[in-house]
Amino acid sequence: MTTRRTPRPAGPGRRLLLGTAALALGGAALVPVTRASADAARAAEHCEFTEREDVPATMRDGTVLRSNVFTPKRGGDFPVILMRLPYNKERAENIFYDNPTRYASACYVVVVQDVRGQYKSDGTFYPYRSEGTDGYDTIEWAARLPQSNGKVGMYGFSYPGLTQWMPATLRPPHLVTIIPAFTSSDYYDGWTYEGGALNQSFTQSWPLGSLANSAVRRFPDGAELDADMNKAGTNLFSKWYWSLPLNKFPPLRPKDPRVAPYYFDWIKHPSNDAYWRRWSIRTRYPQVTVPSLNYGGWYDIFLDGTTENFAGIQAKGGSQAARQGSKMLIGPWVHGGSGTRSGDVDFGPDAAVSIDDVQLRWFDHWLKGKANGVDEDPAVKVFVMGANKWRTAPSWPIPGTVKTKYYLHSAGDANTLTGSGTLGTAPPSGSGEAATDGYRYDPANPVPSFGGRFQGSVPGGPHDQRLIEQRPDVLVYSTPALEKDTEATGPISVTLYASSSARDTDWTAKLTDVAPDGTSMLIQYGVQRARYRDSQEHPSPIKPGKVYKYTIKIWPTGNVFKAGHQIRLEVSSSNFPMYDRNPNTGHAFGTDAQTRVARQTVYHDAAHPSSIELPIIPTPIR
Repeated sequence: MTTRRTPRPAGPGRRLLLGTAALALGGAALVPVTRASADAARAAEHCEFTEREDVPATMRDGTVLRSNVFTPKRGGDFPVILMRLPYNKERAENIFYDNPTRYASACYVVVVQDVRGQYKSDGTFYPYRSEGTDGYDTIEWAARLPQSNGKVGMYGFSYPGLTQWMPATLRPPHLVTIIPAFTSSDYYDGWTYEGGALNQSFTQSWPLGSLANSAVRRFPDGAELDADMNKAGTNLFSKWYWSLPLNKFPPLRPKDPRVAPYYFDWIKHPSNDAYWRRWSIRTRYPQVTVPSLNYGGWYDIFLDGTTENFAGIQAKGGSQAARQGSKMLIGPWVHGGSGTRSGDVDFGPDAAVSIDDVQLRWFDHWLKGKANGVDEDPAVKVFVMGANKWRTAPSWPIPGTVKTKYYLHSAGDANTLTGSGTLGTAPPSGSGEAATDGYRYDPANPVPSFGGRFQGSVPGGPHDQRLIEQRPDVLVYSTPALEKDTEATGPISVTLYASSSARDTDWTAKLTDVAPDGTSMLIQYGVQRARYRDSQEHPSPIKPGKVYKYTIKIWPTGNVFKAGHQIRLEVSSSNFPMYDRNPNTGHAFGTDAQTRVARQTVYHDAAHPSSIELPIIPTPIR
């Protein structure tokens, strides 16, 4: 047992939510709390604490999981804050902000647990499979710990967000609230697959760089396996992302079921079938009765799930506390971010958030009953890029949003940024313009991913897309320079009428903000696999040459396109390695070692009005 003291308090570089005054989620609607008063309040409730390592908890099937438990030395009972993670509980303080010591010093019992089969916990690790019941059992075990008052809250981002949602759907009696951050609503759609395409970079680099190599270290040959995977991880972009077929991905040892059998199961289940549905959160919102604080980033790989979870709980949650108490916070960040800079853009000082302060304030309200204004905060707080300011709202999507279509036009040569492609609010009339644009999609030479959501080997966040837009297999459509500021905050979709020479192919769409100097900054993007155009559960091939209507879901954003800027849409058939390359064969997914070239045609005449629909806010934030 060791004695731990309070960590260094937040200094000038650790900002509260809105600059020099802590307005928390409430913005200007709340009375500002100065740094001095916040520090004084924090000093009034300060605990030294002890830490016990590898404290065992026995799950319902007899498997023992181990936790580090931080307990205040002061007498009395305290609420419990729990995080369950597969990334090593010993590193939690370094990779998950300043906690758990920060929360222990604020007079909470804090529990950080290795999930089943990882690091100090027994059992076999298989993603998602045991997190619901193990989470339930751990919550109830933590509620009975010495000096626990029986109230348990959970926190953590990414996979530790999943380890909150899954037990929450089972309604453990002592769970009071959760803070699932940078996490998804479904582990097929928006985690492993998107629009029917595989999130290849994530699904291959995630096991290779953390899940699998940490789990195999307990084997007799674990050091060798670990070293091989670490070596492969350094060659992902140059070599292994290109490896086909996907169902024989060499770095994860397809013939060794000890290593990562789940990856190969993911490839075996490219449709949203029973394998995936047993873990879906989006179908279980009525089963969740606790309030949740959902936060994420516009450039996070799980953004869509974060917004869907909040909206789903607000509309369908299983209690009034869940429906009315849940909140959402979205900043201009990549996965796990909270600072001012993402990619090539510095969004200014107001973009910086002290997540520890936000979470502690939330727990103080829900676990300690403090009247600190959390219950009065607006339900939604999102950072609007371009204006670089926060917008609040009572729900998501933002009430009053006007869904506005911008139609594709061209003279038949929208290829590259120097082509004739334009966007406009007037639908195509058929006079004086071409009906189609075309390009050649070669999976051996895919459009490269550059910027955007978290992915191994590729820089995330907003980056200039002009190099991408010089490729002949990228169609580019731009508005004229805008006469006034135009805010798009909310979900986005593209309606595309298109045909292909292939029996299956992909359609990708990308939204950018073009500055007067020509910089084409990435805002958001999406993909639709042709065979999944009508259903995620029941794929069907397309007929070569036939025109189909596709809906490409582009994930949400919050951005002001300033006066003088242009709104730009890119259309292509690949975004690699963010998504796997469609081989254009129509064969069973993951089995192709060879690819084919496809001739792609995009239609935008009066009978086929291809468009992008933007969520326009009538009065842009200024």
